[in-house]
Amino acid sequence: MEYVSVRGVKVPAIGFGTWEIVGEECRKSVASALELGYRHIDTAQIYMNEDKVGRAIAESGVKRDEIFLTTKLWLSNLAGSGVIKSFNESLRNLKTGYVDLLLIHWPYEKIPYSETLGAMNQLVKDGKVRHIGVSNFTLKQLEKARQSTEEPIICNQVEYHPFLSQNILLDYCQKNDIMLTAYSPLGRGNVKDDETLAKIGKKYCKTPAQISLRWLTQQKNVAAVPKSKSKKHQKENLEILDFKLTQDEMQEIAKLARGERLINPPFAPKWD
Repeated sequence: MEYVSVRGVKVPAIGFGTWEIVGEECRKSVASALELGYRHIDTAQIYMNEDKVGRAIAESGVKRDEIFLTTKLWLSNLAGSGVIKSFNESLRNLKTGYVDLLLIHWPYEKIPYSETLGAMNQLVKDGKVRHIGVSNFTLKQLEKARQSTEEPIICNQVEYHPFLSQNILLDYCQKNDIMLTAYSPLGRGNVKDDETLAKIGKKYCKTPAQISLRWLTQQKNVAAVPKSKSKKHQKENLEILDFKLTQDEMQEIAKLARGERLINPPFAPKWD
């Protein structure tokens, strides 16, 4: 396994995402991922699957300290008291004792960042959360959040794949020792039909999806959390660490960016 190292924290560069996987299917998918060797699991309050994620972890036989577990606070829970109350409920569902990383799922500026982050800081002090971060924050929002917290923000989780550049944000994260976690790293499946990725994949006997994941994780400070209900695809998503793309190939893939944002804020029709 390769790791992203930020602020003394080591995070597996390939994680398992659980968005839109619920119920028994979620438990089975996480169990399968852990069996295959995934040690970075990503969930969220709004996914409505924290209990199934926790059950899969408990039944896996994998030691808790070997798993890097992330969950996220939903918009309705960002007031100070809401942070504490909702997170305690998340922890009861997960039954993992603590989470490694707690994120603000989306920026919501009607509630001061200092209020939300202050409560998250308290959870760190209480030993319930190891590290804090944000998700879907723009560069300006990330800077503002960093000024509003005592505990360092170690992560910004954003949509990132070959068709959506995050160069400006990634440059900032690299300079400030912050992990950029790529969700929807396969462009909601769109990478499979790309000719450039297929051409490069043929050279390495890899699929376009594997080339996309290798491109992401080969960048400094970048982790990726693809999701898959299929054990075959889960296995393929892990099998990207036995080769390296050339610098020319990295640049060729970067040129595929076309502003293709697939996920928009839940409270607005599109990004600014």
